[in-house]
Amino acid sequence: MMIVERSGVRTTLVLNFKGDVKRETRWIAQYGQALCTVVAGSLVWELDPRKWRAVVPLAAATVVVSLLAMIVKRLTGRVRPNREDAGKFKGFTWKHSNARESFPSSHSANAVAMSAVLAMQYPAAAPTLWTLAILCACLRYVLDAHWPSDVLGGIAIGYLSAVVAVRYIHVA
Repeated sequence: MMIVERSGVRTTLVLNFKGDVKRETRWIAQYGQALCTVVAGSLVWELDPRKWRAVVPLAAATVVVSLLAMIVKRLTGRVRPNREDAGKFKGFTWKHSNARESFPSSHSANAVAMSAVLAMQYPAAAPTLWTLAILCACLRYVLDAHWPSDVLGGIAIGYLSAVVAVRYIHVA
C-alpha cells in the first residue's frame, strides 16, 4: 500500500461530516481506546464467571499494542495526511508530535486487539466485535487521520498482539 501512496495516486479523502453523522463517526472511531477497553473489561468482569480468562489477555493485548504502536510511531515519524510533508517518514524523535505520528494507526491496532481477544473468548459476539473494529479502522482513513498503509499496519499489530495474548497468557 505504501508503494501506491508514494506513487502519487491520491489516497486521501477530504470529507466533512456534520451533525449526528459527525458525532457518531467520532464515537466509532474511538472504539478500542482506553476508556472503551476499561468499559469492555468491566462488563466482562461483571458478567462472566470466568472473568480472568478474558480480562487479563484483553488488558495485556491493548497495553502491549499501545506501547508498540507508540514506539513505531516515534521511530518512523510518518507525517499524517493533509499536513506539511504529508506521507514523509521523518525518522526518530523522543518528542511527541501528533502531526508525525501517523504510522501505524494505534486506534486501528487497539480496536482490532480488543475485538480479537473478545471474539476469541466470546465467539457469539464476534460479528459485532469485528464490525466495530473494521468500522473504526476504516474511519481512521475516512476521517483523514491516517494513510491506508497506516491502518493496515495497525490492524496487523493489533491482531498479532491479540493472538499472542490469548495464546500465551493462561489464566485459570
